[in-house]
Amino acid sequence: MTRVKICGITNPPDALAAAEAGADAIGLVFAPSPRQVTLERAVEIAAALPPLVSIVGVFVDPSDDELDEALFQVRFGAIQLHGREPPAFCESIEVLPVIKRIQILEGDTAAMVAERARAYSVGAWLLDPGAGSGKPFPWAIAKCASPRTIVSGGLTPENVGEAIRAARPYGVDVSSGVEKAPGMKDEAKMRAFIQAVRAADAGDRT
Repeated sequence: MTRVKICGITNPPDALAAAEAGADAIGLVFAPSPRQVTLERAVEIAAALPPLVSIVGVFVDPSDDELDEALFQVRFGAIQLHGREPPAFCESIEVLPVIKRIQILEGDTAAMVAERARAYSVGAWLLDPGAGSGKPFPWAIAKCASPRTIVSGGLTPENVGEAIRAARPYGVDVSSGVEKAPGMKDEAKMRAFIQAVRAADAGDRT
C-alpha cells in the first residue's frame, strides 16, 4: 500500500481533516515558507492528532540546536531534511528515521538519481524537483531508485494515480496540490487525493 503524506499542515483542523481522510503522515514545515509553523503551533497540532498518524518535521539545513529543540518538544515519527545537508549530518540523527530530499534536475535519468541518492544511508529518499516548486518530474525515473522512495512535486488528485503506476513508490507527498490557499488545506481535495492513491493501489493488485 502506498503511504500518503500531506505536507505543509499549519493548523489543528487541517491536521485532523488529513487524518480523517486517511493520511498516514502529515508534514510540519519549520523552514521559511508560507507553510512554516512555530514550535508552539507544532505542539498544538501534535496534540490534536489521533494515534497512529505520524508527524514528519521538515527542515532545511537546520542547526543542531534548532533540531534538538524541535525533537524535545514535538512527538515526531520522522525527520525530513530538505536542504543541502551532507550524508554525515543525516546519519548523525539516530533517534528517528530520516527522509532525505534528493533534488531532481532537468535531464536526470534513473541511474543519475540513484547514484546521488545512494550517498545517503537514510530511512527513505524523497524525490522532488525543488523546495515547494509544485512541479512534477518524469515519474518513471523514480521506479528503481529504492524500495523506500517517496515521490513529491506537482502531485494532485488528478495525476497521483499516474505517478504511482509509473514509479511504484513507497510513498507520495503532496502539499499545494490539496490546498485552497498557501498553507490552507482543502478537505475535499485531500479526500480525493487519498481515494486516487487507494484506487491506484487496488488497480496494481488486479
